[in-house]
Amino acid sequence: MPSHVVDMRTIGNSFSTPEMREVWAETNRLQKQLDVEAALARAEAALGIIPQAAADAITAAARADELDLDAVAEAGARTMHSLNATIGALQTAAGPAGEWVHYGVTTQDIVDTGTVLQVREGLDIIERDTRAVAAALKALATTHRDTAMVGRTHAVHALPTTFGFKVAVWLDELIRHVERLTDVRRRVLTGNINGAVGTYSAFGERGPEVERATLDLLELAAPNISWQSARDRFSEYAAVLTLVSGTLGKVAGELTNLMRTEIGEVEEPFVAGKIGSTTMPHKRNPALLEGVAALTAPMKHAMGLTFDSMNTVHERDAISWRAEWIALPELHLYLSAQLATMARILPGLVVNEDAMARNLDHQGGLLLSERVMFELAATLGKQTAHQVVYDASMTAVDSGRQLLDVLLEEPRLEGRFSAEEISGWLDPRQYLGAAGTTVDRVVAAAAQAGL
Repeated sequence: MPSHVVDMRTIGNSFSTPEMREVWAETNRLQKQLDVEAALARAEAALGIIPQAAADAITAAARADELDLDAVAEAGARTMHSLNATIGALQTAAGPAGEWVHYGVTTQDIVDTGTVLQVREGLDIIERDTRAVAAALKALATTHRDTAMVGRTHAVHALPTTFGFKVAVWLDELIRHVERLTDVRRRVLTGNINGAVGTYSAFGERGPEVERATLDLLELAAPNISWQSARDRFSEYAAVLTLVSGTLGKVAGELTNLMRTEIGEVEEPFVAGKIGSTTMPHKRNPALLEGVAALTAPMKHAMGLTFDSMNTVHERDAISWRAEWIALPELHLYLSAQLATMARILPGLVVNEDAMARNLDHQGGLLLSERVMFELAATLGKQTAHQVVYDASMTAVDSGRQLLDVLLEEPRLEGRFSAEEISGWLDPRQYLGAAGTTVDRVVAAAAQAGL
């Protein structure tokens, strides 16, 4: 029976996706290790180190679906070694040619390089889905370029903004994340075939040649020097994945807040039959959004494990190394769920423009105090204007009156400004600065990035 949430049939798709589970499934892990063994044998044969017939037999036998996984697991438990049982099974399957299996390398060469092959598959999915979410944000920002709403700072009303501007801020983050995912490829997709302490001791001066030939077959980059004790590649990669998760968690949290009954400016897609509560029939909860936001915390913890793995003792050890076996799958699995869910939410997000308009007027004109101050400043001076508007604002708040009415009674303004002028200053849709053109700039940048 599954014991981890990602593998539970009832709730697993809230924490991962079937596609990403296949990438990090045990059979795929074994297959990638066998792929490395097969590539190593072919490279060694091409360089005249082992017989070509042996390489052919090893390659033909390197199939995880034909191994007896139970027997491999039993042998692993008996030998207390993470790879030796797999090597033994491959040796048996290859027959006499099995004597040439794993020739000249060490366990970490195979496990690390196999993990990089899994990372490549996972990264392809992550980058594809990050682009899809960015494209959905681009469409949302374009549609709501001029949809005015309250901008909030410190959780309270501040100044008018647009929903398109808010979304464009998120989109701009996603554009940078796509750049990071592209850039990190050349560092993280690097294999490691260099022996027990990384010096190519079994191959002598031909070691780098064997390594490069093997990694060329796997379409991976070759390192300048062994990275068995240098785990920054995976740590950097984990940080990039967690940055993507951080943005998704923030966006989901923000939309959850905007979905509050008292605000009501957005709502996640609702379908007939969706249940919000087992006891309150009326509830339409932000269930999908909460699911996205909830996964950023475990992402950060998994990233921390990869950073712990950088603390390697001597030339290598398994104390820190094994943390990556936990962290890397979890990072991909959780992020895959966040991306898939967000890609489901955004195209169907309900934007309640009426609620946005209603909330703009909630404070009776106080949202435009800054504009009034700057309009008065041309005549009164900025500091004096600030004091006048401050006094009027505090009176309006304490009395529950409209700011316009208080300003019209202000003796320091009497005879200087008409009611029509002051009333015009209090239109939130006329105080959006360069919001629209800024949205256009971000949308253009997204298009240039191919989103």
